[in-house]
Amino acid sequence: MLETEFGTVYGQRFLRKDVGVVVVVLIALALGWWVRAQAIHRTTIFQDKETAFSIAYPATWANVESLQDVLLKVEDPQTNSVFKTTLTVEVRDLDPTNPPTLQQLLDRRVAQRGALMGYHFLSAQSPSVGGAKAVRHEYAHVVQPIDEPRRAALPVVVHAIEYIVVGKTSVFYLTLSAPESDFADARARMEQIIQTVQVQ
Repeated sequence: MLETEFGTVYGQRFLRKDVGVVVVVLIALALGWWVRAQAIHRTTIFQDKETAFSIAYPATWANVESLQDVLLKVEDPQTNSVFKTTLTVEVRDLDPTNPPTLQQLLDRRVAQRGALMGYHFLSAQSPSVGGAKAVRHEYAHVVQPIDEPRRAALPVVVHAIEYIVVGKTSVFYLTLSAPESDFADARARMEQIIQTVQVQ
């Protein structure tokens, strides 16, 4: 009888401790999830003073240099590829007295992108972005992220979404490029980013 009572008391004491440990672990997991969610949803707002264009992108993305004339170029350093998911914003002046049509702008851009290695046009649509007229097209191409002699590196298939947004005096080109393996996440992120765009 003594052994049974001792075992019951002993078991109850440790059961309370086990429950306490489980509660602490659950609280820690919930807190970690909350911190992660806050980090993921934090954004940085970019605004161009000359054109009044603005866009919000994930705060964890980093600015990178570009050889082209761009307003903004940022990349996701956590992309699981040598080629990082990249958001680029370009701007070109527009003649308001004789503006090109969306189709003309798209045709010009497709012709420019046609110079990319392995370029392949995928689709085109005409959504509204920030209350402005726009055309959205998707394409794929191939890049060689590490182009150094005697260094083994496979080419990367890149899937891109580009929005051509027409403002009053400017045309904006918003391009999100991602490795094919990460494109599903990149597409969802681009849909969030495009909702933040404001064009004068």
